[in-house]
Amino acid sequence: MSEREAGIDCVYEAEHTARIFYPDMKAVQKYPVGQELVLVHQTARRVLCAVRYEGKCRMVWEGAVHEDSPQQQEYRICRMLFDLLSQVSDTVPPWGMLTGIRPVRLLRRRRAEGMNDAQLCAYFQQDYAVSAQKYELMCEIERSQQPVLRMSGVRSCSLYVSIPFCPSRCSYCSFVSRTTQQSAALMQPYVEKLQIELAELANMISSLKLCLESIYIGGGTPTALSAQQLRALMQTVRQCFDTAQVKEYTVEAGRPDCTDEEKLSIIRQMGATRISINPQTMSDEVLRTIGRRHTAQDIITCFEAARRTGHDNINMDLIAGLPGDTPEGFAHSLRQIIDLNPENITVHTLTLKRASNLVIEAQRHEYAQAAQMLAHCERLTAHGYVPYYLYRQKGTLQNLENTGYTRPGFTGLYNVFIMEELHTILSAGAGGATKLVAPNGRIERIFNVKYPSEYIQDFSRMMQKKEGIKRFYEQFVDLDTKASG
Repeated sequence: MSEREAGIDCVYEAEHTARIFYPDMKAVQKYPVGQELVLVHQTARRVLCAVRYEGKCRMVWEGAVHEDSPQQQEYRICRMLFDLLSQVSDTVPPWGMLTGIRPVRLLRRRRAEGMNDAQLCAYFQQDYAVSAQKYELMCEIERSQQPVLRMSGVRSCSLYVSIPFCPSRCSYCSFVSRTTQQSAALMQPYVEKLQIELAELANMISSLKLCLESIYIGGGTPTALSAQQLRALMQTVRQCFDTAQVKEYTVEAGRPDCTDEEKLSIIRQMGATRISINPQTMSDEVLRTIGRRHTAQDIITCFEAARRTGHDNINMDLIAGLPGDTPEGFAHSLRQIIDLNPENITVHTLTLKRASNLVIEAQRHEYAQAAQMLAHCERLTAHGYVPYYLYRQKGTLQNLENTGYTRPGFTGLYNVFIMEELHTILSAGAGGATKLVAPNGRIERIFNVKYPSEYIQDFSRMMQKKEGIKRFYEQFVDLDTKASG
């Protein structure tokens, strides 16, 4: 494990700059004698950056500039460190110095502050070393999101419903989910408590005069529920919320090993307007490697069943960088998905999460070909798909990104609402995190309990925390006025 010493104020930013190149680094204050390290040291007279890694040892230093603001000093130190590590590693990461998860939102914020196109280009490509390709991707997504931005108002909100069960656990997964085999006895009482929470959230939306824009039932895998449980849950959603008025209603029908024609029909009959069928790869060998209990043909069969049952807005996910995959294999998967002609295709880059089996079981590798895999996404634009949302995560291979692509007219609204933090997201179910967004941009969070067993046992105590939703809105919105978008 590499370590870094930082006797400076911007420890957090310097540490994350170092992690762009060496993801396992951690900040320490004591000099680790004889170990590989990145050193950042500041005195009254100078700033020193040095690296000792894999037999290489280099350093740079600059005189201190006391007239600089704290923000300017922070940037200056991180830029020194970034340039040094670029030289040592002989690479310039495509996202440059950016470490945030929402680069499009940063672009929009800088534009709102008064930067013109030329200034924005210089800010990202020169000041933060973002590649021209990634900058153009940001700009294209910013343009495509303009109609969605106009849909969200002061009282807008969306609803997320968590189903934390799956047929099996994928090796890369870090979500709070339980296999149906392990947790079969919990599923029915979980659904019953979830129905109660949904009714309470519906009452809050009504009393606060909020405008529900979208609904998203995710997981886990919602179709891990039995057909009867799925119908009961979606019936509750339809009874409690005016689903005919929401702009989008998504259900993840992600895995073909638990998604059959009956469940697809229920989802359609109960009012969902969008589903997600997530192969992740179309390689049977890679599917086995990551712990999936289905084949590529099962994915095609599930997709065809979805079309037969009337689903006309389908998203499909792929992951670049899965263990055992290759650029050629990823390109083959992408071609097969394009041939199915779904309305959305979302391309994720594998993220190595601490809670995933890939990390827990010490199976972590460098997966150096992830960027080569993403290069094949040019096929999407050639086939009429356009990028519409983007986010990044800590631990993502090669500091890359996740991008959603859409056919014109099928933008996934919930994805934009949540990633750009346009309005409040009310969450129901175990592991759910309600994100309250005020008109002034202030954000507060209320977390549900983490595991299904806790959700059932501590339900009353958890629901008491939800009273914070009303207190939040009382600070920012006149509750006596009528709701409006």
